[in-house]
Amino acid sequence: MSLEQLAVVSAPQITFDPKYPDRVTVEFTPTVPHCGMSTFIGLSIRVRLLRSLPQRFKIDVRVKPGSHQSEQALNKQLNDKERVAAALENPALLEVLEQCLSTAGRTPHED
Repeated sequence: MSLEQLAVVSAPQITFDPKYPDRVTVEFTPTVPHCGMSTFIGLSIRVRLLRSLPQRFKIDVRVKPGSHQSEQALNKQLNDKERVAAALENPALLEVLEQCLSTAGRTPHED
């Protein structure tokens, strides 16, 4: 099941500000307020965008306000370049992330 099918992320949650044309913000909604996968979901979104968008874009990945009990900590972690880089140096985490991203954009019947 995809993040879109779970209503974790949808087109209205992806915004561009005309004042800052090189900035994209993605707001996602965890499935439950105590979702233990929120950091991984946010990291997946960030990595997908980093790989898909030109380098000039600044990417903000945020938890929808009021949707997670650790909202502030998650937002800080997901937008800290050093923490993201450290997470991506973890071979086990990177392997799982690659598996998840390898199916991104496919519909369930394509698998």
